[in-house]
Amino acid sequence: MNQPLAYVHPQAKVARNAVIEPFTTIHNNVTIGSGTWIGSNVTIMEGARIGKNCRIFPGAVISAIPQDLKFDDEETTVEIGDNVTIRECVTINRGTSDRMKTVIGDNCLIMAYCHIAHDCFVGDNCIFSNNSTLAGHVTIGDNVVLAGMVAVHQFASVGKHAFVTGGSLVRKDVPPYVKAAREPLSYVGINSVGLRRRGYTTEKIREIQNIYRILFQKNYNYTQAIDIIEAEMEATPERDEIIQFIKDSHRGIMKGYFNAG
Repeated sequence: MNQPLAYVHPQAKVARNAVIEPFTTIHNNVTIGSGTWIGSNVTIMEGARIGKNCRIFPGAVISAIPQDLKFDDEETTVEIGDNVTIRECVTINRGTSDRMKTVIGDNCLIMAYCHIAHDCFVGDNCIFSNNSTLAGHVTIGDNVVLAGMVAVHQFASVGKHAFVTGGSLVRKDVPPYVKAAREPLSYVGINSVGLRRRGYTTEKIREIQNIYRILFQKNYNYTQAIDIIEAEMEATPERDEIIQFIKDSHRGIMKGYFNAG
């Protein structure tokens, strides 16, 4: 790494084979892993921990302080895994005293103009399309897809393998394996295409569908539905994960779609 037109703080830890393009600024207390490419006009601020073989495109700002009036200059971080692509003008803020860090897992694609606020935890293999925004303290599971211009409310959670359609406002928690759409955001089926791509069998997809039919289509409240699922359906990792997600929800779960027409 030898780029005289970039500024790299002498105490930053940058792998020898990382590539830093011109007019990029890398602050103190930053770590950048092997094989990572940092495009021009990127700003990487204190507390950034960037993994191997990442690609960060022009205009991105990584590890700026939180846009939170309660922030008191705590020593917090942004932790980005390996093989992550961050496109143009993405902003990712570091944590506050709540979680102390913002985390992006491995193999994620964060498209242009996305914003990931303080104390967000994002799993592996996620895709956020252009202009999607996470407020603070959001938790996103593995293999989640947010289509363009999705906005996720603070403290909300999205379960793994979920798909949220473009322009959606995520005010309530989105459980695992589902498709979410419409306004207000509602259950519209299983993310069967995504599950098949990731190796789920037809039988396993049908099992997940049957769980959500009880939850969203049988006119039970969630307590009644969970009791029925636990009594009548065989215990599997997917069944137990869905049940636990609902029990752990603090904001409440999105509703099933009701067509008044």
